[in-house]
Amino acid sequence: MTYWQAILIAIVEGITEFLPVSSTGHMIITQHLLGIPSTDFIKAFTINIQFGAILSVIVLYWKRFFQGLSLYYKLFVACLPLGIAYILEKQVDAMLGSVLIVAVSLVVGGVFLLFADKWFKGDQDIEKGLTYRKSFVIGLIQIISIIPGVSRSGATIIGGMSQKLTRKAAAEFSFFLAVPTMFAATALKLLENYKTFGPEDIKLLAIGNVVSFLVAMIAIKTFINFLMKHGFRVFGWYRIFVGLIILILLACGIDLSLL
Repeated sequence: MTYWQAILIAIVEGITEFLPVSSTGHMIITQHLLGIPSTDFIKAFTINIQFGAILSVIVLYWKRFFQGLSLYYKLFVACLPLGIAYILEKQVDAMLGSVLIVAVSLVVGGVFLLFADKWFKGDQDIEKGLTYRKSFVIGLIQIISIIPGVSRSGATIIGGMSQKLTRKAAAEFSFFLAVPTMFAATALKLLENYKTFGPEDIKLLAIGNVVSFLVAMIAIKTFINFLMKHGFRVFGWYRIFVGLIILILLACGIDLSLL
């Protein structure tokens, strides 16, 4: 992987991490378009640069993290189901190189997003409307996002809306939940692979995290404003379009790395 390839993938991560379009899925697609082989380092890279993106949440919402312990308790409860994701880690790791799984997940998730605004209409905020039971339910729904292409952000936002949170409240709780969730995922992947990283690999990881942090700062602010005005339909159609294009290319036997 070259520096410019690392920067491009990190830009994709920063833009898509908090959108309901699947950052991992888009990074896998980008990787294949760039002709980058799915090595252990590349898999670790796509996970570890998410750390830069979650730091942007802490910077943008740092005041919310110091308003009391209630938010931390709810995040802890929402993280409890992550044990299931850890058990399924090997199966998930094997899917990280599959463009087919990403494409199918994009289409299925896109269809779901087309109707999300009609199905779920909440009017509650995080402070008053989010109970521990609801937090746990959102955490359970988050687990399906371990499938590449599903979107952790999309799953948790829809999970929040299904528990009567407003679109904005659900999106913000999704951002907050990304901090412990993605920190655990990146830390675990780093512990598993750090001994195999060379000096060049560390440079690539550092560049990737800095770029994803800066891009995610912009993406979060833009996404909240767009979501409040337009809802999920645009993201749903986008997912369906991208997923179908990839499925058609795969069905025609076209190697995405040659595009």
